[in-house]
Amino acid sequence: MSTAKEALEKLKSGNRRFVSGQRKDGLFDEKRRAELTRGQAPFAVILGCSDSRVPVEYVFDQGGGDLFVVRVAGNLVEKTQMGSVEFAVTVLGSRLVVVLGHTECGAIKTTLSAMSNPMEDLTPGLNSLVDAICPAISSIAESLPSSDEGTVMSQSIRKNVTYNVDKLRIESPLLTPLCESGELMIVGAEYDLKSGEVDFFYGVDQL
Repeated sequence: MSTAKEALEKLKSGNRRFVSGQRKDGLFDEKRRAELTRGQAPFAVILGCSDSRVPVEYVFDQGGGDLFVVRVAGNLVEKTQMGSVEFAVTVLGSRLVVVLGHTECGAIKTTLSAMSNPMEDLTPGLNSLVDAICPAISSIAESLPSSDEGTVMSQSIRKNVTYNVDKLRIESPLLTPLCESGELMIVGAEYDLKSGEVDFFYGVDQL
């Protein structure tokens, strides 16, 4: 089992390989698939956005069995996502959880649009997404002029990440004591669609 610090270094090294175009071979070949029939022990959990431009295993240059990936639009922590992370940590033994946001997030854009146009007609499903994201970013949208769309967007993306990191740390009866004892680290990161780089910007100072 990797420690949180070791797991973070694996992710950083993998992302550097991805950005430089030097990805490893055989990450999910026949031999690896056969090995995984005996079980799994992912070294990290990634709670990321469903955006098709952020293929998590590619971004971190990892193969089958390496990462436990939970994906939902807006990298949100609702009950099912919380339960998925709890399962990976308590049953599979992962000691690092990363909430991974990304630049130009469509879920954040949709939420900001709905906040500025409250009469906008959305489906019940989209409304539930907006309602889940609003608490994280409402203070950003209210404190900055709407004309500064770029700043509002970029700060909202990061605020949404930190909000959901804190939600995992504070609201889970399984994860909270592990964080308090130092056995588990939950950090926030942002993937840049243009450069391919991942910036681990929240919580890494505790490692």
